[in-house]
Amino acid sequence: MKCPYCSAPDSKVVNSRPSDDGASIRRRRECLKCARRFTTYERAQLEPLMVVKRHGLREAFNPDKLLRGLMLATEKRPVNAEQLRAFAYGFEDDVQLPEIQSEEIGRRAMTFLRPLDDVAYIRFASVYRDFDSLERFIEEIQGLKDKE
Repeated sequence: MKCPYCSAPDSKVVNSRPSDDGASIRRRRECLKCARRFTTYERAQLEPLMVVKRHGLREAFNPDKLLRGLMLATEKRPVNAEQLRAFAYGFEDDVQLPEIQSEEIGRRAMTFLRPLDDVAYIRFASVYRDFDSLERFIEEIQGLKDKE
């Protein structure tokens, strides 16, 4: 493993332990040249979850893209960022299918956001469902009130 500090090609493993409930291995390493320590994670490389977009295009699932959308929806809201991260990075493991429709990702994200924060839910829904009028916002908010 190349050292991130001095770019030396060799390092030694000082400590290894399971991480993420056994889904990965955390390795503490020490550079043989500069003696600085750093951490690496090892996890199995599985076939990526493929996302089928609305127009039929397929692309590999990117948890960073999902997390970015969740972070935008919850910006300046009292929502724990760690919960968002866990949902986005655990999404692929939860699906356990070779491919998923992008609409299903949006539905699952809305289901996740709904109990966390109504404002974040509405923000996400407005983009996901492509609200084009004030009436659509009012309908969605009314739907939230009716479910209470």
